[in-house]
Amino acid sequence: MFAGLLGLNIGSFLNVVAHRVPAGESVVSPPSACPKCGHLIRNRHNVPVLGWMVLRGRCFDCGEPISARYPLVEAGTGLVFALVAVRFGADAEGLRLLPAYLTFAAVAIALALIDLDVHRLPDVIVLPSYPVLAVLLAIGGDGPALLRAAEGAAVLGVFFFVVWYVAPGGMGFGDVKLAGLVGAMTAYLTWGTFLVGAFLGFVLGAVAGLLLMAGGRAGRRTALPFGPFMVLGAWSAILGAGYLGDLYLDSLGR
Repeated sequence: MFAGLLGLNIGSFLNVVAHRVPAGESVVSPPSACPKCGHLIRNRHNVPVLGWMVLRGRCFDCGEPISARYPLVEAGTGLVFALVAVRFGADAEGLRLLPAYLTFAAVAIALALIDLDVHRLPDVIVLPSYPVLAVLLAIGGDGPALLRAAEGAAVLGVFFFVVWYVAPGGMGFGDVKLAGLVGAMTAYLTWGTFLVGAFLGFVLGAVAGLLLMAGGRAGRRTALPFGPFMVLGAWSAILGAGYLGDLYLDSLGR
């Protein structure tokens, strides 16, 4: 319950991050305002999801529509935080990892939104996430898992670098930087989680591309942002699909 409520408020902040970071603006000031008329949003209207519903999706001052994306991001972040709490809140070991994976969830959502908007994964978010998540994982105190996380970051980072180098138009270098985070956060749990998280991102990206082409909304040369599929694959693995990877590796006798 608490994690979901926290996620609602974090989601409100992530809306600001997704809007301002690509433009090089501060995420702290000035306060949030209507993008159409510039009037500051009143505190009573700045309540996640409920504020948008009370206003019926329109600015209180100018009456212009407010995108439904704002409450959807808030509600979606609340849901993801609740699922992460369920995944890691069952025992003491999981609780020690909860701050790291809640932080990774917030980073993943912000990067996915920005990549969808401007096809970029800003260094100002990706690069600081490495030391922050490393410290939070270290608090968990599992030495072998930390070593596995470092190996996962290196393996997936190198793999993405090779793909980027061999096929320069296939992905951006931001994807290479993000790959290290995805590799670390999935491999920390198990190698099966790492395997599914890495593989599923490519599968989801390919399926989305085929569906867009079938619907006439993309062509063979249309560039799709890959970051959202990377984080969606990673989180599918973290929240449960990684078990399939563990079964597969066990079947190989590993």
